[in-house]
Amino acid sequence: MLIFTDQQRAETFGYAGDPVASTPIADRLAAESVVFPRCCASAPVCMTTRASLISGKPVHEHGVWTMANPELRHGTSHVRNIRDAGYHTAVVGKTHFRHGQRHTMDHLDEMHDWGYVDPVEITGPVESMTTDSPYTDHLAKKGLLDVHREYLRNYTRGERLRVLQPWETLPSLLPAEDHLDTFIARTATDWIRGYSGAEPFYLQVCFGGPHNPWDSPAEYRLRYDADSMPLSITEKQKGPVAPLVATMLAGSAAQLDQMSAAQNRVMKSYYYAKVSMIDDGIGMVLDALREGGHLDNTWIVYSADHGEMLGDHGLIAKKVFYEGAVKVPCVVRPPGGVDGWVSNGLTDHLDIAATFMDAAGAESIEGSPGRSLVPLVTAGAGDAGAQQHRPAVLSEFAGQDPYSMVLTDGYKMTVNTRTREPLDLYDMADDPHELHNRVDDPALASVRDGICEEHLPELLANVNWAKLP
Repeated sequence: MLIFTDQQRAETFGYAGDPVASTPIADRLAAESVVFPRCCASAPVCMTTRASLISGKPVHEHGVWTMANPELRHGTSHVRNIRDAGYHTAVVGKTHFRHGQRHTMDHLDEMHDWGYVDPVEITGPVESMTTDSPYTDHLAKKGLLDVHREYLRNYTRGERLRVLQPWETLPSLLPAEDHLDTFIARTATDWIRGYSGAEPFYLQVCFGGPHNPWDSPAEYRLRYDADSMPLSITEKQKGPVAPLVATMLAGSAAQLDQMSAAQNRVMKSYYYAKVSMIDDGIGMVLDALREGGHLDNTWIVYSADHGEMLGDHGLIAKKVFYEGAVKVPCVVRPPGGVDGWVSNGLTDHLDIAATFMDAAGAESIEGSPGRSLVPLVTAGAGDAGAQQHRPAVLSEFAGQDPYSMVLTDGYKMTVNTRTREPLDLYDMADDPHELHNRVDDPALASVRDGICEEHLPELLANVNWAKLP
């Protein structure tokens, strides 16, 4: 089973050492799992990463650099491979495979093409303003749909006019039980309890949050003392400003330039409150698995599509290669659980897809660079390879040009995908907050050249030039 959140930072958990996060469910899950704190998103944006996760292909191969292409469903799909191995495949929640639809259930044929036998597709929060789904049907039956959509209209209208600041986001006007993420959890719980098929199942539970708006219900906001929230990274950077960063700074400057420390803490508390609400929802899902006797025969992976800058470096949202945007949670619980331990091996979404196919005994995706985590998890913490997985992983996104970020054990470097020109370089051991871009530093010339010569040729060996933006 895949538990997948949207725009969740990797450290927003008690198990990850966060001093304020209230995530008892995720913490208990991690205590029975292998945690991979160095998991990198295939892209720092929703649709692109999700295309990589389902296809098992890196961005430069599948070609979804920004917006999804529905025709991609005719290519590879790890879900289809698992279905063909004899599993009943299902999804409850956000897939984000397309834009512009009237009702998600109008696209069942497309979801079946991807390999889902039983799809219950629900949009993310902002999309629910204009797209219907089982969630908006639920709100309509309870007489709450107009309340929900008017809240979103005010949120998006204020965002465009630069009236609403992130720390001014109002709490949801819906009862907590009718919030999008609670509905997804409850629907997934009902699905698990109602499943009676003879085949084993592969279920994806895909939450819409903690993606903005950070409309956490009031009772969840009360769990946090804003004055206790750690401040975002605000130190000034040294060295060149990478193109993606410059673009994003220009877009967020009007919102964050004048943000005070108190406002920063309030903004973060709203985000964390939404994380806690999702944590409760995950508890509902795990309870259903436990009650059904599934925990002893189910692989569970908890991850997210990408992170959230949350004020770090003067930025919100994603679309950059800083740790806040590209590092995602990765918790892998084998059937029955283990005594929890941590592996610092580099991993990514392609590895998550490979892990599920391996666990299901499904055919792997030919040519995918993804490597299953099953052998590492089953070998245990004492194995000689427990702290190693891949020498380097890749994250990609298109701004004014296509960009590829390479993360190794010690360094992070971004290049222009087309020209391979290095754009930024960080020493992640000495500079974990990425405050000094040393791409032009002669002292790191050998590191820069080494990444270009040792990793880029393999990582970018199969660029789909026809789809390169």
